[in-house]
Amino acid sequence: MDLQKQTAAATTPPTRLRASDADRDRVADILREALAEGRLTADEHAERVEGVLAAKTVGELEVFIQDLPAAHARRTAPGGAPSRPDRGAIPADPDDNVVAVFSSASRRGRWRAGRRIHAYAVFGSVEIDLSEALFEYQQVMIKAWSVFGNVEVYVPENVSLRGTGGGVLGNFEVDALDSPEPDAPVVYIDGWAVLGNIEGRPKRGRFVADILDRVHRKVDKGLRKHLDR
Repeated sequence: MDLQKQTAAATTPPTRLRASDADRDRVADILREALAEGRLTADEHAERVEGVLAAKTVGELEVFIQDLPAAHARRTAPGGAPSRPDRGAIPADPDDNVVAVFSSASRRGRWRAGRRIHAYAVFGSVEIDLSEALFEYQQVMIKAWSVFGNVEVYVPENVSLRGTGGGVLGNFEVDALDSPEPDAPVVYIDGWAVLGNIEGRPKRGRFVADILDRVHRKVDKGLRKHLDR
């Protein structure tokens, strides 16, 4: 009997699945953005939100956003950040150089992260802590070289993290991370460790809010402007 139930659930069309609170929140966010953009009137928005709260299945929720561009854009968006940055998104010259030769160097605290950061550790140690950094760009590249040295990169837990590189009698280790937010920053670590170490990982309990807050403030500003008409 349990096997029959599992088989029936596996063959249930996605639109007939029971809607979760997260599904309702996703649709409500799309409706709020549509109101702020002027695609919906205040009455239409209120009517649709009421329907969203009463919806039982995913298919019933989709009815309220099927005529909105944002719904289709999110549905067709690829899952997870790409392994490499977009062509032309990262400049060839670094915005910042962090160099440690027989010494240590770090970037931490509330600082502005550029699009490209170069890190050099030669018989030294480099720490790049992005957990409290201001992200002005969605894509950030960290190019790291370690020769008998150590490079450590820390990122907030709600960004995406990608790594490409290797080691020659050394260690290159980057914990891949996917943010649930499509507009969240993506940090790319590219490097080589020669008898050294390069690591990248999220810092527990740290979350970036700058880019996402700007998006939310823009939506809220548009909503207030619309309601004040």
